[in-house]
Amino acid sequence: MHTPFPIAHIACIVRDPLPPTRADLLRLFGAEMPRHGIGATLVGQAGEHAGPPWRGGGMYAVGRFSSRFASLLTPLWDGLGLLRAWRAPGSRPDCIQVRDKVASGVLARIVAAVLGVPFVVWLSFPIVEGYAVRRDAIWRQGRVLAWLPHALRAVVARTVLYGFVLPGARHVFVQSDAMAAALAVRGVPRARMTAVPMGVDTALFDRRHITPSLDPRLDGRRVVLYLGSVAQSRQSDFLLDVVALLRTHDPDVLLVIAGDAPSADEKAWMRAQIARRALGRHVLLTGWLPQRTALGYAVRAHAALSPIPRGALFDVSSPTKLVEYLALGIPCVANDIPDQAHVIAASGAGLCVPMDPAAFAAAVRRLLDEPLLAAAFAARGPAWVAGHRSYAILGQQVARAYTALLARGAP
Repeated sequence: MHTPFPIAHIACIVRDPLPPTRADLLRLFGAEMPRHGIGATLVGQAGEHAGPPWRGGGMYAVGRFSSRFASLLTPLWDGLGLLRAWRAPGSRPDCIQVRDKVASGVLARIVAAVLGVPFVVWLSFPIVEGYAVRRDAIWRQGRVLAWLPHALRAVVARTVLYGFVLPGARHVFVQSDAMAAALAVRGVPRARMTAVPMGVDTALFDRRHITPSLDPRLDGRRVVLYLGSVAQSRQSDFLLDVVALLRTHDPDVLLVIAGDAPSADEKAWMRAQIARRALGRHVLLTGWLPQRTALGYAVRAHAALSPIPRGALFDVSSPTKLVEYLALGIPCVANDIPDQAHVIAASGAGLCVPMDPAAFAAAVRRLLDEPLLAAAFAARGPAWVAGHRSYAILGQQVARAYTALLARGAP
């Protein structure tokens, strides 16, 4: 269904810098929602770099994402952005939504009540649990003075989110069924939640239109892929433990990490871990690449890895990595966080094992040594993603939720 003119407008307060670059914002709200007659006006802070044009509706960037005062001024900036959106002719919001912001969630709930429109929360990651993880990491480092403000932030954010923001939401969009279950325990009615897992642009990840990399370092090697970011918080040295086990059985194995760490100190850490294990011949860390180039490396892979640490922070996540592998037709090994376990079981396109180096290595060896099994997995992935995790499919589900919400109107 395509509607040339939006029949409803959502004011979305977002955490990401504007213009947005995240695929879920660009595809879901910039492309899919307008097809269903729903426009999205973005409110947030300006980033340092230009992004693609925003085609979903209006956009009001107030303040700078990189400002040292952003944590204090963001609610005020977002309030000004909402005011501008409300005054804009022809696009007055029928709904106010806040995404991954706690303080601005307080403001948004109040403004929505004053204006008489529904208030919606979108949680793409567990915010307060992330604050708690950061607090605990600082404590383990022995930085007591730095720990105090982080501890205070974690307590206040938890109280505000679970005590005021979420109870006032007409609807809550979450990233996974596991996140919905966790919020239900905290009193959010399951009927008021919609799980929207991460999706894939199936046209972009169609291997038929991807040119394989001509990097000679891949020639004659049994390539195992990891696509994306590495970091200590992700326990990315786990990948090295897996390849260290694989090389004892297969001297031609090569782990290609098509990506890098987000910061200079994390980059140095990962390279030091590779050197410490003497894995220079068995690990190719490409660094950040243009997406098409990275996908060229991906389609040379015989198997792909998606290890996600277990715990409160990641158990409720919906990793994009796994569904990207499936869309590319790469047989994969993933560990047993709930969403990945579901995807593997439903698609039949990979192996799911605990996050243990020996278990991962054994599963990878099985894919490398059983080509018929690997080929069957590879064939199942693209069709399952197209039917369940494409942005077109997810867009239909999200549009139905908004349509029902806006039809009921404000409380």
